[in-house]
Amino acid sequence: MHEKRDFIQLDGARLEVRRIPAAATGRPALVFLHEGLGCVDMWRDFPTRLAAATGCAALVYSRAGYGRSSPVPLPRPLRYMHDEGLEVLPRLLDAAGLGEVVLVGHSDGGSIALIHAGGADAGGRVRGVIAEAPHVLCEELSVSSIRKARQAFLTGDLRGKLVRLHGENVDCAFWGWNRAWLDPGFAAWNIEEYLPSIRTPVLVIQGLQDPYGTEEQVRRIQARCGGPTEVLVLDGCGHAPHRDQPAATLEAMAGFVGRLGSTRR
Repeated sequence: MHEKRDFIQLDGARLEVRRIPAAATGRPALVFLHEGLGCVDMWRDFPTRLAAATGCAALVYSRAGYGRSSPVPLPRPLRYMHDEGLEVLPRLLDAAGLGEVVLVGHSDGGSIALIHAGGADAGGRVRGVIAEAPHVLCEELSVSSIRKARQAFLTGDLRGKLVRLHGENVDCAFWGWNRAWLDPGFAAWNIEEYLPSIRTPVLVIQGLQDPYGTEEQVRRIQARCGGPTEVLVLDGCGHAPHRDQPAATLEAMAGFVGRLGSTRR
């Protein structure tokens, strides 16, 4: 499977992308949306494995301010996930020439996927949403863990680890995410209004030991989503099921994509 790395020019920014070709015809493309400190490289080989298991093509990208993409001015607006889901992602899918897609979002990326599916998918391009450890409201647990991440970045080894992923974007990536979540105004952040408009199937995967979110996130999604919702809750799993429990996560995601069937057009 020949993968390709390049950039997409979008709204004056250069977005880092990794493309994985399809192994089968008539399948929606997988679009991977990374976590709040993530990028293309942080997914490691998981997109390749899921693409191989489903036959789908895949597009993995770094949002502006992350990885090798263009930087963004700080501070980020508190609605940065809304902006990504409602404004940036639709134009990115067009620029990438993608038809029907399955959004695979982790953490912030899962929230962005839900916002897009419920607020910007009027054309019905989204066939399904896979949301790993998504947030639909701000919990004190999340804020507490993000405070700890700030301390680890300032005095521990977190900055060094993130430099290897983001290079010169490291401060942009970290502070854009951290300061937004720790802003007092972010306590009111909530995206539940978008859930009833989601008609496509949704798979939610949540770790029981996730330091950034509780099962309340899952319950809210189940209660309010307008389409069918599947849930996988994993014990012995933290904030990144695809890293903490890769076999179970891959099996669940591949099964979900397989049940969506072939593309409609």
